[in-house]
Amino acid sequence: MVKKGAVPDWLNNSLWSTPPSSPPPPPSPPPEDDHRATTSSAASYSPTAPADSPKVAAIRPVEPPPPPKKVEIRDPLSSSTTSDNNGNNYNYNNGNGNGSSSTSSVAAEDIARQAQLSQELSRKVINIGELRRLASQSLPDGDGIRSTVWKLLLGYLPSEKALWSSELAKKRSQYNHFKEELLMNPSEITRKMDNSTTVEYDEPTTASKGLLSRSEIPHDEHPLSLGKTSIWNKFFQDTEIIEQIDRDVKRTHPDMDFFSGDTPFAKSNQEALKSILIVFAKLNPGIRYVQGMNEILAPLFYVFRNDPSEEFASFAEADTFFCFVELLSGFRDHFCQQLDNSVVGIRSTITKLSQLLKEHDEELWRHLEVTTKVNPQFYAFRWITLLLTQEFNFVESLHIWDTLLSDPEGPLETLLRVCCAMLILVRRRLLAGDFTSNLKLLQHYPSTNISHLLYVANKLSARTTL
Repeated sequence: MVKKGAVPDWLNNSLWSTPPSSPPPPPSPPPEDDHRATTSSAASYSPTAPADSPKVAAIRPVEPPPPPKKVEIRDPLSSSTTSDNNGNNYNYNNGNGNGSSSTSSVAAEDIARQAQLSQELSRKVINIGELRRLASQSLPDGDGIRSTVWKLLLGYLPSEKALWSSELAKKRSQYNHFKEELLMNPSEITRKMDNSTTVEYDEPTTASKGLLSRSEIPHDEHPLSLGKTSIWNKFFQDTEIIEQIDRDVKRTHPDMDFFSGDTPFAKSNQEALKSILIVFAKLNPGIRYVQGMNEILAPLFYVFRNDPSEEFASFAEADTFFCFVELLSGFRDHFCQQLDNSVVGIRSTITKLSQLLKEHDEELWRHLEVTTKVNPQFYAFRWITLLLTQEFNFVESLHIWDTLLSDPEGPLETLLRVCCAMLILVRRRLLAGDFTSNLKLLQHYPSTNISHLLYVANKLSARTTL
């Protein structure tokens, strides 16, 4: 337990003590049609979800609006030198002052860790505990290791490799069945039903040709029917959600050719994202689709679709669907408005973050929430619901997710520690700021060293009492 009001000794270094050289410049205002949602939604997969599941608002805005996307994509582990949030450069070389030596050391550590991961993945029965330990230190970007490890960490692949082939075949077939049943329009459904009841083709009757006379069309299958069981009524209700999904998918990571553009490859990726989100919405009527889900889905699909194995890459859509369902299952209560004020709701989770900051840095907590009255919901809502996908560039987000997914208790507790570390990393600027400057800083979080961020979050893990 850290002494209240005191900053731990491990935080007392030049990174925190250097005063700001100049006030931070105000960030550019977000575009008027900024598509980023301030919420996302989650639900565990249930093909027979009850009709009385809690309803979820499509968009729950939080003021002020979120920042524009950051388009820089770089490997955060490619350099041992970083800049703090005041523009000062710092070198993480353990004090030896030799940058090239540190870079070589980091590269050697990465190679050694990759060898350990490869060795673990080659076992007949994989030690998931050891895999979590290795993944928590970040995964290499190449060789398809991240794709396989994420599937294992999310429970999609069993630890026994001999079962992989049968399990994957079963899940992929199941997803194809979902698509066939859920992505057909009512005309196709009616035609399929007609064909299943058609008698021999050569009988000279109208029914034998699969045709129905006007009087024989059931009420619930008529396009103008408003009945609750009408397939057409359900189709028109789904149209609005499908249109929203289409708009959001087209605006997913516009800076990346993988997701956007007019190339056949980009369009096929967009169609895959749309299909996953539509199937998820129809299988989970209590949650359906909420803006922002596309941002959580994107990293999973990107990693799986770029697997060097042609087989795994070709089935990326099905694999992503089940991993997406599993990932969101741990956060579903955050997106039910009826649960907002409960112990499992989003406000309770934000309160846990506030308590975590108070425990580790009471001075900073008091300045933010008491002196400047910065409500943590103004910035932490998006941090938590979108799993930090909007606060860092895409490559950096992948490395953060390595750590989140490696937590055996689920991503939430690690996510809160990372969010707390984000506040501590900019404590000097926050302590020197007022309401307006602090809110802008936290809603437009500055570039930082991801390795160091995760290091600080891990330090908090050993000291938390929550």
